[in-house]
Amino acid sequence: MPSVHEHPSFARAHATSVYPECDIAHDTDPQVRQAFRRALRLMERGIAVLIQGETGTGKEVLARALHEHSQRHGAPLVALNCASIPETLIESELFGYSRGAFSGALPTGKKGKVAQADGGTLFLDEIGDMPFEQQTRLLRVIAEREITPLGAERSVPVNFALICATHQSLTHLVENGSFREDLFYRIATGVVQLPALRERTDRAELVCSMVATELPGCDPRQVIAADAWPLLLGHSWPGNLRQMRAVIRYACAVKEGARIQRCDLPADFLAQAGGQPLQPARTNVQNVTPIRQGKPATAPVDEREDVLGVLIDCRWNMTAAARALGICRPSLYRVLRRLDIAPLKNQLALGRYAPS
Repeated sequence: MPSVHEHPSFARAHATSVYPECDIAHDTDPQVRQAFRRALRLMERGIAVLIQGETGTGKEVLARALHEHSQRHGAPLVALNCASIPETLIESELFGYSRGAFSGALPTGKKGKVAQADGGTLFLDEIGDMPFEQQTRLLRVIAEREITPLGAERSVPVNFALICATHQSLTHLVENGSFREDLFYRIATGVVQLPALRERTDRAELVCSMVATELPGCDPRQVIAADAWPLLLGHSWPGNLRQMRAVIRYACAVKEGARIQRCDLPADFLAQAGGQPLQPARTNVQNVTPIRQGKPATAPVDEREDVLGVLIDCRWNMTAAARALGICRPSLYRVLRRLDIAPLKNQLALGRYAPS
C-alpha cells in the first residue's frame, strides 16, 4: 500500500491557494465531478436543480459554481436560506412588498429575492424548511413565472434559473404532510446528490489544499506529521467539509513547531476520531507531590511517568501538553519543577519513557 506522501492527489494539491471545493468544476472526486456536470446540463435546459447532501458537503458551493459556469453568469445569483429567516418575514424576503404594504414597511417598498434574481439564478437553501403557506406561493411563481409583491395590484414577470438544496429527505416531508407534493415534483425534476466527505476519494487532496490555504508557501506533505495523517484521512467527518476546514484552521493556528502534530488537533476531534488525548483524570497534576533528585520519591511514580508520557506524546510542545493535561502553561511549568522534570528534551527520559 503506498504511503500518504505517495498519494497522487498530493502532487495535484500542492501550492493550491483556494479550498478545492471552491473549484468544484474541476474537482478530482468523480462523484462530485459528475454531480456538477449533470446539474449544469440540467440547468442549461431550464430544469430546476435540487441538490441533496448532508450538512457541510458543499451544496451552496456547488450552486455558486453552477451559476458561474452557466449562461446566466453575468446576472446575479441571489441566495436565501429558508431555515434562517423567521416565518413571519420569509414572504416579504422572497416576494418583496410595495410601499405602505404593512405597518413598519419601508416607504419605498422592497424588492424580494425572486425579483432580484430576474435574469440570473435563485438559490433556495434548506428548501425543506420553507413554511407550507409560502410553498404555495413559490409553486405559483415557478409555474407562472411572475410575482405579485405584498400590497401590489399587478404582477411582475420574472425569468430565473432555480436551484434548491436540502439535507432532508423531501420525500419523507411530503409523506408527513409538511411539504407540498406538487412543489416537490416541480423542483425535484433534476436531482443531484453530493457525497459525504467519508465517501470521497480526494480527502488527502482536500487536507493538502486547506493547509496550503492557511499556510501559504508551505508544502502540506511536510507540514503534517506522520502521527496526524491517519486521523485526518481515516476520520468519518460527520460535519463533512465544514468540519474538516475547522479542524485544519485550528491545527494551523495552534501549532508551535514546523509541523502539525497529533496533539495540535482539537480535543473533540481526537475523541471523535478514536484518538483521544490523555485525559486530565489520569493525573491530578495540580496536586502532585514534588520529587527531588537524591531523595525518596514522595509522589507515586506513575504520576511522574504520566506527565512525561504526555510530554513525549506532544513532542515536548508545552502548549499542547498543557492542553492535553487540562491546565495552563504556567501551571505545567510549576508541575515540571515539582516533579523535577527539565522542560527540555531529555534523552534519558525519552529512552526510558518513549513508547515502543
